[in-house]
Amino acid sequence: MSKIEHFMPLLVQREEEGALAPLLSHGQVHFLWIKHSNLYLVATTSKNANASLVYSFLYKTIEVFCEYFKELEEESIRDNFVIVYELLDELMDFGFPQTTDSKILQEYITQQSNKLETGKSRVPPTVTNAVSWRSEGIKYKKNEVFIDVIESVNLLVNANGSVLLSEIVGTIKLKVFLSGMPELRLGLNDRVLFELTGRGKNKSVELEDVKFHQCVRLSRFDNDRTISFIPPDGDFELMSYRLSTQVKPLIWIESVIEKFSHSRVEIMVKAKGQFKKQSVANGVEISVPVPSDADSPRFKTSVGSAKYVPERNVVIWSIKSFPGGKEYLMRAHFGLPSVEKEEVEGRPPIGVKFEIPYFTVSGIQVRYMKIIEKSGYQALPWVRYITQSGDYQLRTS
Repeated sequence: MSKIEHFMPLLVQREEEGALAPLLSHGQVHFLWIKHSNLYLVATTSKNANASLVYSFLYKTIEVFCEYFKELEEESIRDNFVIVYELLDELMDFGFPQTTDSKILQEYITQQSNKLETGKSRVPPTVTNAVSWRSEGIKYKKNEVFIDVIESVNLLVNANGSVLLSEIVGTIKLKVFLSGMPELRLGLNDRVLFELTGRGKNKSVELEDVKFHQCVRLSRFDNDRTISFIPPDGDFELMSYRLSTQVKPLIWIESVIEKFSHSRVEIMVKAKGQFKKQSVANGVEISVPVPSDADSPRFKTSVGSAKYVPERNVVIWSIKSFPGGKEYLMRAHFGLPSVEKEEVEGRPPIGVKFEIPYFTVSGIQVRYMKIIEKSGYQALPWVRYITQSGDYQLRTS
């Protein structure tokens, strides 16, 4: 029996015992696994391997397969078996990760598997270059870089209005249309950099848990906090960061629920934009939980529209445009059965979704983007800031 054939019986056994873990061992063999849709991706090792590297490789494998097949599921694996086999052969050699960039792989492993059998395919020089994530000879008529600074706010507020959890998760994404092999240098208002250069802490942010794309020269960042890199072509995520900081709720919610003689329930929700008046939140969705046995919904809103989603037991109040400092009301009326249903647990929290363009909660700023290329062309960098909701919940009980 092969190593991998031990995995499923072991998984079922541990699940029944209530001791399921992302790493299972059988004898001298360790199974490191993740689940995607209806598939298990499993790596086996008989040595004391770096678990973080193994899981990073498994998630990267999913990313590559999704780039090729759009949807990764059992059917797409069956339909593209030859391509999957070729990809796995390039992704890893003798237990060591190799080329994991889907854009580079697509240069010589095509969607049409019959091309792989001609024997004439040639591995592009990119694979053996020091810069394996970018091809040689890229040319554009107009050289541009688009920078998106996207921050997600995770927030949990209790029924008394106290903030229980608050953090900002940020990503900086680039869309690169540059000729040749340019070197880019990105400057942020990083607190450590400001302290190193004697600029003080004013208008600077302290970045935590910073993660970079492989193109960034980590030694330079460690030495002088310079973010220097030769970028891949097209879209990619340059870096991510986190800030555990006390965030004032950007959209504050108050709710009042009244039940009348077990026959009807009325819900009043007030939403207030607690961000600067010059900014506008777009696509606001406020999900208000309602009793599972509610029926005959009626709504009244001062702005936007409300709809009942019975399969989720929520009312969704949608506001297309929500300026800072504004306050809006929504009233909902539901009928209830004559027999009151006991509420064993407290009500679920109210969830909020939104997106605020041209605004960051942390105050992070792109101070400059320098583009250096041997041909000396001029390029335009464009910067866009977006704040959006992450896991944003306000408890009502």
